[in-house]
Amino acid sequence: MTKLELLAPAKNLECGIAAIDHGADAVYIGAAHFGARAAAGNSVDDIRQLCRYAHQFEARVYVTVNTILYDHELEAAQQLIGDLYDAGVDAILVQDMAVLKMKDEKLKMKDFSSLSLHASTQTDNRSAEKVRWLRDIGFRRVVLARELSVEEIADIHRQVPDVELEVFVHGALCVSYSGQCYASQYLLGRSANRGECGQVCRMKFDLLDADGRELEHQRYLLSLKDLNQSDHLEELILAGATSFKIEGRLKDAIYVKNVVAAYSQRLDNFIARHPDAYQRASKGRCSYSFTPHLKKTFNRGFTTYFLHGRQPDIFSPDTPKAMGEFVGTVKELRRDSFNVAGTATFANGDGLCFINDNRELEGFRVNRAVGNRLFPYQMPQHLRSGMALYRNNDVAFEKSLSKNSAQRKIPLHFHVTVTSNGFAVSASGVTIDMACPHQKAEKPPYDNIVRQLSKLGGTPYECSGVELPADFSYFIPNSVLSEMRRMLVERLQEQGSSHRPISSLVTSQRPAVSSHALQDSPLGTCSYLANIANRKAQQFYGAPEVSAYEIKGGEGPVMQCRHCLRYALGRCVKHGGRRPDWKEPLFLRLNDGTRFRLDFDCKNCQMNVYAE
Repeated sequence: MTKLELLAPAKNLECGIAAIDHGADAVYIGAAHFGARAAAGNSVDDIRQLCRYAHQFEARVYVTVNTILYDHELEAAQQLIGDLYDAGVDAILVQDMAVLKMKDEKLKMKDFSSLSLHASTQTDNRSAEKVRWLRDIGFRRVVLARELSVEEIADIHRQVPDVELEVFVHGALCVSYSGQCYASQYLLGRSANRGECGQVCRMKFDLLDADGRELEHQRYLLSLKDLNQSDHLEELILAGATSFKIEGRLKDAIYVKNVVAAYSQRLDNFIARHPDAYQRASKGRCSYSFTPHLKKTFNRGFTTYFLHGRQPDIFSPDTPKAMGEFVGTVKELRRDSFNVAGTATFANGDGLCFINDNRELEGFRVNRAVGNRLFPYQMPQHLRSGMALYRNNDVAFEKSLSKNSAQRKIPLHFHVTVTSNGFAVSASGVTIDMACPHQKAEKPPYDNIVRQLSKLGGTPYECSGVELPADFSYFIPNSVLSEMRRMLVERLQEQGSSHRPISSLVTSQRPAVSSHALQDSPLGTCSYLANIANRKAQQFYGAPEVSAYEIKGGEGPVMQCRHCLRYALGRCVKHGGRRPDWKEPLFLRLNDGTRFRLDFDCKNCQMNVYAE
């Protein structure tokens, strides 16, 4: 039986609990330091509370310790990992191989040798060779690069079937392969490998040819749409993925609730069609007070990215901001209002937007909605009849999600039996028995027993049925039934709070790694040797020196992208486009004059971005 895991983001404790309540099988969250989203840190105490809550449902909590580490941070990182282990976390996501070195050495700090390790997408996991190498050095799970197609995922699973494969299915996309973007460090002194990405890819650029001719003016040429694989989960499952990751550790609880509920329902629908082959990785059934709708929360427009190979229209050159859902077209304009042609309904306070004639996003708030006639707080200057209109803030929908919007319960099927000196109640492998005189019931006892055992309000459980022996005819006092129910629930919750998965797959003989071996390894000479930032990682790789871009700088690309502007602009001859009418190399230019050279690696179907 294959277990499928829906993995949700948590900005904080509130978001983590919301994710569990709305159907997540696991949550990933950042601690106070060393996470790839520096702005989304949490205390160990909050993470401990989240673990206790999640483990009631056998859901797991993973913590991101996935930045590169400097020498002066190693001791603090090891202390943090030990504290996280004590708090009950189920795994940590890792980028820096110093963590493996520390795990082996157990220097001064706590022994966390049984803690499960996941290779973060920051380790740039594109190939079966890389995944196999990560397995051999001690990783139980590998988070694959977002850019992989379903065929590439299937090939990795065929070649390395004993590694759990985690894939992104929803949320923001980085234009560069993760772990291989140094643009923010180069331009702003803020390292993406240190959790401080300045989102250079969301900036405006001019596109110039070698003669300085301007091909595109001030457009968001590196800004991608958001990922949405909600209609393709079955393909990913059949390809061998078992964990489905939602991006969004900077998103609020409303986003988490909506997106988690939408994907949870889709996973449940798939499992309902294949009940003998698949099951959810955690326990509990969710009921919702709303209908999930992915377009109603933050999105830049959706793409399936490279799921089925290279696709057009994966980027969003007009805006890096949320567009939301299409709600109709502008019809009749008056001095202070306009009509919308479409079937959507509107509410006072809705946020709407459109792309104006200058190809820029323009937004406004609805002051008053009368049917399909909208009265903005201030009429947008560039609104025109016939323009497409989008809603990026649905007041009514968000209001429905701002309160308790889901309930998650674990079904308990009770078995009541007679003992030599009383009665016993069993459920989910736990049995509670109490001494009680055997008294014949004056009327059938079944209904009252069901009524008393079903009083599970305030707990994560619900009664799904009660079984009695066929000849059961005893009276059990309500006080006895209530006490057995209380003790049984307490025992189940104690078991849940101590839940931890099996330890990571660690080989007894870890293969030696040397700088010479790295030259032809799946790591690549440009890849990991540019991310060694401390002496322990240096020792791990057998590298001649600490060589992280953040410390040494570098001459290689500041971005490695599968997104290709030659293709996006219809000029990739390899894929049927027109022959370019420009002179290469091409350059991206920021408004301040900073330029980046583009190199098109057609052999590997990759665009590399170099700082000038």
